Amino acid sequence: MLDVVELLARSGSSRPRFSDIVRELDLTQATAHAILKTLCDRGWASRDPVAKTFTLGPALAVVAARTDTARPLAHAARSAALRLSREVGYACSVVERFGDSLVVTAFEGEPATPPSGIPGDRIPYAPPFGVAIAAWDDEEEQRAWIRRGAGSNPDRTRRLERVLAHTRERGFDVDWTTPALAQAVRVVGTLDSDEMPTPVRHIVDQLLVEFTTIGFLSDDNPGRRKQPVVTIAAPVFDERHVTMMVAVHPLCPLSARQIRVIGKQLTDETAAINLAPPRPDTVDRAV
Repeated sequence: MLDVVELLARSGSSRPRFSDIVRELDLTQATAHAILKTLCDRGWASRDPVAKTFTLGPALAVVAARTDTARPLAHAARSAALRLSREVGYACSVVERFGDSLVVTAFEGEPATPPSGIPGDRIPYAPPFGVAIAAWDDEEEQRAWIRRGAGSNPDRTRRLERVLAHTRERGFDVDWTTPALAQAVRVVGTLDSDEMPTPVRHIVDQLLVEFTTIGFLSDDNPGRRKQPVVTIAAPVFDERHVTMMVAVHPLCPLSARQIRVIGKQLTDETAAINLAPPRPDTVDRAV
């Protein structure tokens, strides 16, 4: 049932029909019909009787209205993303960590090209994704993040360790990993190297070394020509742990100076969230 709600949330203005839901979620018609009837009866989904399409229902507005109170940190991050989008002129997003996944929970502004993720999309919390979270995660979680991208390859491990250290020193993540490169990482990462001849396995291992770190070129050389920047991201903390990141998506070539200026604006916003005192309503509930 939740898969159907998430699909309707991701669809936006593109409203799916019954057949689209069956196909996208690989459901039987009977199962899809039962789920959609329940959602419509409860007001969580609505069906257009003329177009025969489905959208989120009015009952979810009640849930959405409670979000700001129940999740003040996420609300603050989304407000920061909205301000940043207006200030820097690029689309911005909020990405939260849930277990071993990253979920896009907000997207503000109009991207120059289609973004790699929209609200509701899940991506693995593994290299090259989530550097702005992993760089400030605890040591055990950092090792797990590196292991998911490096396996037992020592070269890949060392390079990812340097990526995290450099990101912490800079204060924010800069990523040149294009959507096409990210897709290549996923495809190569699914290959079973144990079943390959040794020369091919070595090639695949080297590809993964390059793929998982090529997006993290150094931006500290003032003489470097402009490079197409996909994401500039900084972490957001709860009382002790990093839980999400706010990201700017230029999707265009930037100079080192432009990256630093945007990074300063971004970290000013995230620092304000991290230093903000708890809201009274959350304190009252905790007492």
